[in-house]
Amino acid sequence: MSLLAGMESSAGAVLRRAVELDGIGRYQDSLVCYQEGIELLLQVLKGTKDETKKSHYRQKLRSYMDRAEQIKHHVVKEKEEGKYHKQIKIVENATGYSYENLFKPYVDETLTEVWVEDPYIRHTHQDNIKDQQMSSLQEIKNSLQDFGVTLEVTFSSSIHDREIRFDNGWMIKIGRGLDYFKKPQSRFSIGYCDYDLRPCYETSVDIFHNNHTRKT
Repeated sequence: MSLLAGMESSAGAVLRRAVELDGIGRYQDSLVCYQEGIELLLQVLKGTKDETKKSHYRQKLRSYMDRAEQIKHHVVKEKEEGKYHKQIKIVENATGYSYENLFKPYVDETLTEVWVEDPYIRHTHQDNIKDQQMSSLQEIKNSLQDFGVTLEVTFSSSIHDREIRFDNGWMIKIGRGLDYFKKPQSRFSIGYCDYDLRPCYETSVDIFHNNHTRKT
């Protein structure tokens, strides 16, 4: 398969996924797929010499771009009105739900602070954070400072809620908190380092947006 054909195949797969997500109301996710698929299809268009095919790609691109723009306006409107809500169901033993995949869509240039409230961050497979291990937390804090990130840790004996709040208005609630990954069998197990390959416990993720959501 040629490079151009491979790119066309990838674009088709991503755009079909965008349409599927669009159809079930997962607009934020579908928008990401539309944008990625459109970019791939644009590269295909640039590399195509056949005018008939180019005309076909242009027509497809217009259609996908129009729909992506509609979804973008819809998502922005919901965010402005504080009505945005998306729920993700993670089934038992599912993979592909790393912290990066889950949180990346909500990290943008306006984000400056994140607050994590989780009463059950206590196992070594959870980023090596354990209750009472202040030395480990200090090491993490020192390492983050090298990248311009400030970590502040406080303990509470009464906290029960699990939520992650971004100062750009996003709030994420995970049924199991951050402890939704199953512990790997060993250091050499698939998924020990790559969380996208690590099986998950069944849980649900609720994502909200409110322009007025701030830490008080």
